[in-house]
Amino acid sequence: MTITMNRNDTELTVVLDGRLDTLTAPELEEQLEDAVDGVQKLVFDFANLEYISSAGLRVLAGAADAMDEQDGELFISGANADVIDVFEVTGFADELNLI
Repeated sequence: MTITMNRNDTELTVVLDGRLDTLTAPELEEQLEDAVDGVQKLVFDFANLEYISSAGLRVLAGAADAMDEQDGELFISGANADVIDVFEVTGFADELNLI
């Protein structure tokens, strides 16, 4: 998976390309750890994300918690039907801002 982060003041866009799974989730989690400090709007661009596993969902949950602690918001954009199905089956669709 390729992770690209673009920060503009208090907005951070994280572009993921590939699969967010058990092998790649720790890398994303590590990169997000310091990157979200001071962020008010966190946008995950999933246009090129092929798959997300439970490990990836845990990273999203952690990012959502970080945004809550900072009174920020988390958004998911461009998710394909398979990823949205995972969100719906797991109940994440009710907790995430899908744009």
